[in-house]
Amino acid sequence: MSVPQRIAITGSSGLIGTALVGHLKSEGHTVQRLVRRAPVSPDEIQWDPHTGYVDTDALAGVNAVIHLAGVGVGDKRWTKKYKSQILNSRLLGTTAIAQAVALVKPEVFISASAIGWYGESGNRPVVESDKSGDDFLAAVCREWESAADLAGDVRTVKIRTGLVLDPTGGALGRMLPLFRFGLGGKLGNGKQWWSWITLHDQIRAIVFALENEISGPLNLSSPNPVTNQEFTSALARALHRPALFPAPAIALKIALGGFSSEILGSKKVIPQGLLDAGFTFDYPHISEALPLLIED
Repeated sequence: MSVPQRIAITGSSGLIGTALVGHLKSEGHTVQRLVRRAPVSPDEIQWDPHTGYVDTDALAGVNAVIHLAGVGVGDKRWTKKYKSQILNSRLLGTTAIAQAVALVKPEVFISASAIGWYGESGNRPVVESDKSGDDFLAAVCREWESAADLAGDVRTVKIRTGLVLDPTGGALGRMLPLFRFGLGGKLGNGKQWWSWITLHDQIRAIVFALENEISGPLNLSSPNPVTNQEFTSALARALHRPALFPAPAIALKIALGGFSSEILGSKKVIPQGLLDAGFTFDYPHISEALPLLIED
């Protein structure tokens, strides 16, 4: 995207959205954020995922739409009500945005998804062509991605994001305080595979999808997934702390409820689509990524 583009983004205040907006602006692009209240500046466009309203007049003429909005799957305990919010925030929001995209016809539509698509994969590597799993988040991802198809003939990329690593938020941000005090350790038996990506490479991969003729599902995760024990050991080494305090599976299930299945579950995801398209990761290995991420 050497030529400045006009790009609309939902979820612009989240961990990924904030970084993406900053990066795109630094590259000279015009970014318009979709907000759920009345706009207060020219860079805002109103939408309401619950009613399906999108100000398509204001959206007209954009080169790309990037849809990242959705309630966090790990923000609250998975009650029946919150599971409904997880699904509806994605299904309703994506339906509204995709239908607007079909009307205004930007060059590309990038819609968030997650590696939750694959469900429990154990030690088996999975790529974009693998079928969906059979658990709750896999069902959510199927609905989520189906809604994105409402964009019609606009080039659509469904970014199946892994565990995004950044010290300011997400899983790493929550783990750092414990590990800094030497209170960290593996989660459960530690044998489950974690498919991760640095926030830096996440943003680069999204921009790569904007600039290249990629469509369909796209795994955004490092080509080198690690077990939870490898991850926690690497984090402890990077902090020069021990990792002597494992969290038993039963304790995680009590504390986290249904979300514990995502912490204890195993997903060995390979970003085959990115690799085939020629994308190179700046941080492909956890042993190199973590020390750089947590340096003061």
